[in-house]
Amino acid sequence: MLLAVDIGNTNITLGLFDKSGQYINEFRLTSDKDLSQQEYEILLKSLFKDYKIDGCVIASVVEELNEKLHFAVDNVFSIKSIFVTHETVTGIKIVADNPKEVGADRIANAAAVARGKYNNKSVIVVDFGTATTFDIINSKGEFCGGVIAPGLNTQLKCLEKVTSKLPRIEASISPRAVGHNTQEAILSGVIRGTACMVDGLIEQCEKELGEKAVIIATGGYCGLISNYLKRPFDEVNPILTLEGLRQIYYLNKNNTINSNRM
Repeated sequence: MLLAVDIGNTNITLGLFDKSGQYINEFRLTSDKDLSQQEYEILLKSLFKDYKIDGCVIASVVEELNEKLHFAVDNVFSIKSIFVTHETVTGIKIVADNPKEVGADRIANAAAVARGKYNNKSVIVVDFGTATTFDIINSKGEFCGGVIAPGLNTQLKCLEKVTSKLPRIEASISPRAVGHNTQEAILSGVIRGTACMVDGLIEQCEKELGEKAVIIATGGYCGLISNYLKRPFDEVNPILTLEGLRQIYYLNKNNTINSNRM
């Protein structure tokens, strides 16, 4: 089994693929910076006691968890996992101004779409996580850059934190644009507002690309936002990042440089 680990700011997603590439199972942990490496090892042993892990690939945007999870995985499964950076072989070229700044999750998203059925097409991946990000891949298969904006829950938390009267609510369906109460007004601003942002930015990004792009959505809230878009997503793939990590793993499987520990 191949274990693909996506360490995000809110959650750690651990996806399992079999040798044929079939997605088998998924586990989630909170991205807890206070847990020790040993505690993460205990969690991994418990979650995967019924599985034989032969390889692992890790993407992380949480610096404080990089070594903990990397070494925990290697110790528990007696393997040398691949830790994705901008220097990892991915099958794509990063043409952003500073490749080092590009998050590993965004690199994985680009790797997932740059080949296969979207080869020679421009693609915009919209990832709805702690941040809402746009990953722009041109028709040459190059990662050009993108957009970073606050995610839905980040916006909702911020409104509660920086105001004295607005309550904390959960992301959900926005019943109307004109809110008839505080909760409806917040949902309209955050949910419908994010949808308007997505529509507008896709239009602007395509203008700069000079061509129409395939729009792919991933992340936990893509289904919710799709209700309010003028232009529907061409594809919704909740495990796109993990699929990209799987591709990167097999590109680097025999590359000893990328198999070294940090």
